[in-house]
Amino acid sequence: MNNNGMMEKEEIFSKVLRAGRRTYFFDVRATKADDYYLTITESKKFTNDDGSFHYKKHKIYIYKEDFSEFKTILTEMTDYIINEKGDEVISERHQKDFKKEYENESLDRVTEDELKSPKTFTDIDFDDI
Repeated sequence: MNNNGMMEKEEIFSKVLRAGRRTYFFDVRATKADDYYLTITESKKFTNDDGSFHYKKHKIYIYKEDFSEFKTILTEMTDYIINEKGDEVISERHQKDFKKEYENESLDRVTEDELKSPKTFTDIDFDDI
């Protein structure tokens, strides 16, 4: 029991997936009628400027009556992503040497003289903002 005299909800079955600074918790819990449902919690670690850290959590509840459709749509969406983009991770966050194609292309098209030319810059008066 907690301080308020109420019983804490107990996990019946749990699994944890650690994924970088994110952690996913899959917990089977019981309703008041002693039926089971699933909670999926994403916990993401953030570091403050002073070196301390905090977590932000997001939770979804999935009930038995939604399992079939949820599983079907989740499978469809994950299959679509893998079929369209493969299973290789291609993002700045996961690959330090990742460069977007348009960054390389646009740098090739602009000459050094164009970068120095005043006509390539827009004069902004901050009083207008």
